[in-house]
Formats: sequence, C-alpha cells, structure tokens
Amino acid sequence: MIIAFSVAPSGGAAAAEDGAVHDAVAAAVRVVRASGLPNHTSSMFTEVEGEWDECMAVVKAATEAVLPFGSRVSLVLKADIRPGHTGELDGKVARLEEALGE
Repeated sequence: MIIAFSVAPSGGAAAAEDGAVHDAVAAAVRVVRASGLPNHTSSMFTEVEGEWDECMAVVKAATEAVLPFGSRVSLVLKADIRPGHTGELDGKVARLEEALGE
C-alpha cells in the first residue's frame, strides 16, 4: 500500500511569524525517514509504502511528532491499497513517464 499524507499543526504556537509550519513538518518527516520504509516527500504530501500496519504506525508516529507544535493537528490521508504489489512508489511514476514517451 501507498499512503500519501499531510500533517500540520494549528492553534497555539503552531506557525512561525510568517505562517510557516516547516519545523513541525520536519519533525514528521524525520519520523517517516527513520522508519526505513520507502518514502518520498514533496511540497504538499509525504508518501510512504509498506504493509497496512507499518504505514499506519508511521502516520501515527509522524502525527504525534507534530503535536508539540500546536494545540491540534490536521491530518489529510489518501491510500492506494493494492495487495501483492511492491515498489509502486517509483513504479507508478515510471509507467507514467513511459506513457508520456519521455
């Protein structure tokens, strides 16, 4: 499975003076990278690939890492559940590039 998620604090001292939440997001991304699961981070989402319980544990830990940065946390999650398939984090993009002829 692949989970794409975005986690951000709100309330309290959630954002820097300019509204940025990069320190909180960095705390979440550190958790994802330390998990050892395949992952990608972009400007809007972090994707992680693995088994259901592995992925959900990483999302939970990443969310908990953001809790100290505000009085609440927003979590957006999207999942691609495709049993029997691995390597899809890169495989899906490779197939798209092939279809584009690049």
